[in-house]
Amino acid sequence: MSKTNQPHVMAIIPARGGSKGIRLKNLREIGGKSLLGRAIESAKAASTVSDVVVSTDHEQIKAEALRYGARVVDRPADIAGDTASSESVLQHVLANTQPAPAVTLFIQCTSPLIDPADLDAAVTTVASGKAEVSFAAVADHGFHWAVGENGEAVAVGHEKLHRPRRQDREPRFRETGAFYAMDTEGFLAAGHRFFGRVQVHEVPGEHGIDIDAEADLLLAELTLPDEPAAISVDAVITDFDGVHTPDTAYVDENGTETVRVSRSDGMGVARLRAAGVKFLILSKEANPVVAARAAKLKVEVAHGIENKAEYLAQWLADESINPARVAYVGNDINDLGAMSLVGWPIAVADANEQVHRAARHRLSRKGGYGAVRELAELVLAAR
Repeated sequence: MSKTNQPHVMAIIPARGGSKGIRLKNLREIGGKSLLGRAIESAKAASTVSDVVVSTDHEQIKAEALRYGARVVDRPADIAGDTASSESVLQHVLANTQPAPAVTLFIQCTSPLIDPADLDAAVTTVASGKAEVSFAAVADHGFHWAVGENGEAVAVGHEKLHRPRRQDREPRFRETGAFYAMDTEGFLAAGHRFFGRVQVHEVPGEHGIDIDAEADLLLAELTLPDEPAAISVDAVITDFDGVHTPDTAYVDENGTETVRVSRSDGMGVARLRAAGVKFLILSKEANPVVAARAAKLKVEVAHGIENKAEYLAQWLADESINPARVAYVGNDINDLGAMSLVGWPIAVADANEQVHRAARHRLSRKGGYGAVRELAELVLAAR
């Protein structure tokens, strides 16, 4: 289903700032990305989703949502506390949306492993009229027990004297809380996420992780899909600000700028040079600090470049380097043209959302915090 001929589908992600178990839980990072960022990315990557909205009462969360390209609806205090229901948050967003979407996709960022394909499948189930609600759940083939009033174990869903093999047992399904696709009109009439015909959308067991405690964050980190073991290239090109630096500058009373860089990155660049990998810093900034850092690293630099793609195309031709065997590391939209020319477009962890979408690989480290070293190790692993 393409976005040009589908009903309006709005993904709503509640993200309040008052989590008690883990402070500002929605901003905690896994694999270099915040839980909120991961939820927004999954929603935006789903082909059926037309609009992604974050409901929040917190300025930092609002800023993070905007950075990842979501729309933000400010949540009033009366539905921002512990006792407010998720339904009340969805209703508030929908009341401030005209016209209302045909399908509402409720996503919780405490579930960090959401496949956009699963979102599309759930939305399609509702949009096609097969059900009014489709929600994420994982299959459970275990034997379930409860404790009776007298303290004895009571079999639930099976006979205690009958022990069929796992493959012979019908599964139960555990609700993950990751997402719920709902017919909007039906939801507003019912005031609850379960109404009408309800279908389970089964997701892999590892996608059932729900972040409620610090241990869950560690488990989710360990469960993330493996990143590429190696990136085989002959040249590495990087932007400067936001890649070698945290995209910030210190300005003194005379207007002189200084920047923060990573010594770890310097070691990574030195190791690439020693391995014979060509290295170029390509920056729009004409600041002398860019040339000074390149001189320190003993690498080629081109700064004050307005059209990076044009310069890079000529540089590759002059150096007789196959673009397919080049990595370009960027962080912002002025890197997109250059990224489109190479076989390995790379984004730092805190890059602009459009850059993430254009990247073949996303680094787990932010600019200025070892991102260049991380890439260097991946390149060296392939040599």
